[in-house]
Amino acid sequence: MKFDEKAVVESQEKLGGDIYDMWIRTSNIAEKSVPGQFVSVYSKYGSRLLPRPISICETDVQRLRIVYRIAGKGTKEFSQYQPGDSIHILGPLGNGFPIQEGKKAILIGGGIGIPPMLELAKRIYDEKEIVVGYRDSDTFLDRDLKIYGNLTVATDDGSLGVHGTVIDAIKERGISGDVIYACGPTPMLRAVKEYAAANGIEAWLSLEERMACGIGACLACVCRSVEIDGHSQVRNKRVCADGPVFNAAEVEL
Repeated sequence: MKFDEKAVVESQEKLGGDIYDMWIRTSNIAEKSVPGQFVSVYSKYGSRLLPRPISICETDVQRLRIVYRIAGKGTKEFSQYQPGDSIHILGPLGNGFPIQEGKKAILIGGGIGIPPMLELAKRIYDEKEIVVGYRDSDTFLDRDLKIYGNLTVATDDGSLGVHGTVIDAIKERGISGDVIYACGPTPMLRAVKEYAAANGIEAWLSLEERMACGIGACLACVCRSVEIDGHSQVRNKRVCADGPVFNAAEVEL
C-alpha cells in the first residue's frame, strides 16, 4: 500500500560535496516501509512534473530519512528546503530486501547506493558484514553503519580503507557470508552478481535506474530479465514496480 502525503521537513544538513541528509515527518509512509523501498518526491514547481525517486535511508516511527545527491534542478530544489517546509511524497514504493533469518549477510553499498543499507543493517539481527565503496575519503554514513555491523570501506583512489572496489575489499579482508544484499551503480552490481554466482552465494540487488512515473505505468525504467514480463510481454522488468530489488539470477546486467 502506498500513500500520497503532504509531509513536513523536520531537519536537513549537508553531509559533504553534493550529498544532503533530510529527515521527514510522515503520517503513514515511514511506518509501512521496509528496507530497500523508495519514495517519489515532487517539486513545488509545475514545470517539473515528474517526481524524483529517492531511496529510504532510515525510518523511526513516523519519520523517514533520505540521503541524496544533487543531480539536477529537482534535487537542487530539495536541498534548499528548511525545517517546517512542506514536502509532497508518495510511498513507500517498490519492493524491499527479503531479510532471511539465520544467515550471515554481506551488505554492499556503492556511492549513493549506500543509504538504503542503513535501515537494512538495523533490521538484520544475525551476524553481518557491511562493505561500502566511495570515490575517495569524502565519505558519508560510515559512522552510522559502524553501529550495526563490522564495516569495511573501499575507495577508488586508495585514500581510505582498501584501495579498489567493494569486491576487492571482500577478497582482501576474507569476508564471507550466506546471502548478499547490494545497492549501487550498475558496474558494481554486475561485479557483485558475478562474484555471488562464482561462489554459490544467494544475492539480492537493488538497481539504480532513471524513473518517470515511479509506479510501473510508463515502462521508462525497465531492465533486462531472464524471464518474460507479464506486463510488457518481453524480457523486461520494471525497476520501480517489479523492483528495485531483484534476485541476481533474475536480471541481466
